[in-house]
Amino acid sequence: MNHLIVQGVDIETPLLKDLAKRCGASRIEQVGAQCFRLSDARHDPAVAALCEEAQLDCALVPAGRRLAGMGLVVMDMDSTFITIECIDEIADMQGIKPEIAAITAAAMRGEIDFAESLRRRVSLLSGLPESALGRVYDERLRLSPGAETMLSGMRAAGIKSLLVSGGFRFFTERLKQRTGLDFTLSNELEIADGRLTGRVLGNIVDGAAKAAELVRVRDELGLAPAQVIAIGDGANDLPMLRAAGVSIAYRAKPVVRAEAGHAINHCGLDAVLNLFE
Repeated sequence: MNHLIVQGVDIETPLLKDLAKRCGASRIEQVGAQCFRLSDARHDPAVAALCEEAQLDCALVPAGRRLAGMGLVVMDMDSTFITIECIDEIADMQGIKPEIAAITAAAMRGEIDFAESLRRRVSLLSGLPESALGRVYDERLRLSPGAETMLSGMRAAGIKSLLVSGGFRFFTERLKQRTGLDFTLSNELEIADGRLTGRVLGNIVDGAAKAAELVRVRDELGLAPAQVIAIGDGANDLPMLRAAGVSIAYRAKPVVRAEAGHAINHCGLDAVLNLFE
């Protein structure tokens, strides 16, 4: 048995009734300020199209799937937990944002190997003052809508949090202190004499590394795969999404939306909480 979860800023009653009729739901129940549960729903391909047209998010979720039954939430950082791509904003300090952003976008679509794309992008930052990283964090980095509410809800349910990023430790560690994340994994930029060298230290955190860290922390916590939630937006996140019991594409590229179990395209990250009872 499944429920249809419908979320959004403006959910009109006639549309809700139409959706309920199409999916054969037995009841419409408001479960949040901007969220409704349509109980005992069956799959109807027209539902997703109607919701997308109305700029609503919808998800067919198993009845009885409880947040309290989960144990770990794993998130990408750039354009998922935060609103920006940090490397693109660092590049802006160097006056080469369009060039680097184009490589970033291609990597997120899965058109370029991530590790190679990161090396190419970081090499273009050679000579940039280390202070540029602080400026990006202070002036441009913002948490995604609903991020803190989602983390608070996860924490209240006893769920640990892991931020895995193909971005940089400078940002993940500050976010860990700021938001109370339990674990982080990211890349380390090499810095010499106060300037970026254009190189990354150690092994690059790519899609495989993200998935491996998910498995490592999951096993450390003694959890089953079904107890893990993963949230991402780019092709580099697909391996970790595949390793999770519940996979969520957040404002993601089409290749990720096509594979993830659920997609949130219009609401904030707090909408993740409503996918569970």
